[in-house]
Amino acid sequence: MRTTRTKVVPIVNGVGDLKFPGFNGPVDYAIEGEPARLRPGIARLKGSIRTTPDNALAAFRAGEGVLHLDTGELVRLVMLGHTGGGDRVFVEIRA
Repeated sequence: MRTTRTKVVPIVNGVGDLKFPGFNGPVDYAIEGEPARLRPGIARLKGSIRTTPDNALAAFRAGEGVLHLDTGELVRLVMLGHTGGGDRVFVEIRA
């Protein structure tokens, strides 16, 4: 019998400062993977941010933003999805 090992991707949670046109404030984030290992180029991570429903909608409509992580790193976000009335925006994280 052969066992296949799957790599467990760590979830990094924290509070960071999100900036996009018309907004600059704190949000909770969850990132699938290690942001410190993210390098410029095609490599990306997935994750989500949580804020008030109004700010989540505004972030999604903005399409892009910058997140300053509580570890000091600065990452770019591309807003991928949002459910109307929800407090979460699903994002793609780039260096």
